[in-house]
Amino acid sequence: MAPANHDPRSARAPGTRALTDGRLPLVGHIFPTPAAAKVPEVIFVFWVVKILTTAGGEATSDYLRTWGNIRGGSTEVLVFVVGLLLQFGTRRYRALAYWSLAFAIAILGTGVSDFLHLDVHIPYAGTTLLWAVVLVGIFWLWQRNEGTLSIHSITTQRREAFYWATVFATFALGTALGDFTATSLNLGYLASGILFGVLILLPALAWWGLGLNSIAAFWMSYVLTRPLGASFADYISKPRALSGANFGDGPTAIVFAVAVFLLVLYLAVARPDIQESQPSSST
Repeated sequence: MAPANHDPRSARAPGTRALTDGRLPLVGHIFPTPAAAKVPEVIFVFWVVKILTTAGGEATSDYLRTWGNIRGGSTEVLVFVVGLLLQFGTRRYRALAYWSLAFAIAILGTGVSDFLHLDVHIPYAGTTLLWAVVLVGIFWLWQRNEGTLSIHSITTQRREAFYWATVFATFALGTALGDFTATSLNLGYLASGILFGVLILLPALAWWGLGLNSIAAFWMSYVLTRPLGASFADYISKPRALSGANFGDGPTAIVFAVAVFLLVLYLAVARPDIQESQPSSST
């Protein structure tokens, strides 16, 4: 599934470049201006790495929580900031920088979502609804300001900021949704993983057989990668009393992190996921 690249706002009036060059306010001049697409093309390996990243982020965040809110939370924020600087410091898609930030967001998104439930005591149904509203709001702002949600349009700082804000919201939403089905609905982690494994196929089938918009299909599937990966990570790591296999958060985090690193290393060397330049009129 490759989202369309049509950008109805590509034409700008003369003299408006200062306002419409896509730079972020305040920090826009700190980071380099993108010279090409900042995100990968959607290929099969993309989905594999994405699911492994969600699983690794879930297990890593759960392990860091054992350090306490201050120490564990500070570590998650630090990892996120480093990933942010690496990704926004590049002028085009680089696999190591991109997936470093994705993994960091997987960790922090899990931590924030779990904090709202475990410390603020918002039920999983409430955090699921909260992050769903946040995600819809980001999509609305992105579409309203840029005229497209296509990953092929991520060629400016502002669009990249919208993209990563969306990614963060999907990670937090997926964490809450996966915990809701496993815990609140009493499905358990394995059954939840299987459920989301089936659901993630539906947007692709609707795109292929029913003509569902490719951008909508992509983001629907993208959202579902989070509860899919997180449910299986929790199943592997959690105690048997919680319907898990009792492998442990730390060992599970290491296994998934190594798997992600090896696949990202392949992507960085072989570069099969570099977006080709596309004319602005393509759809």
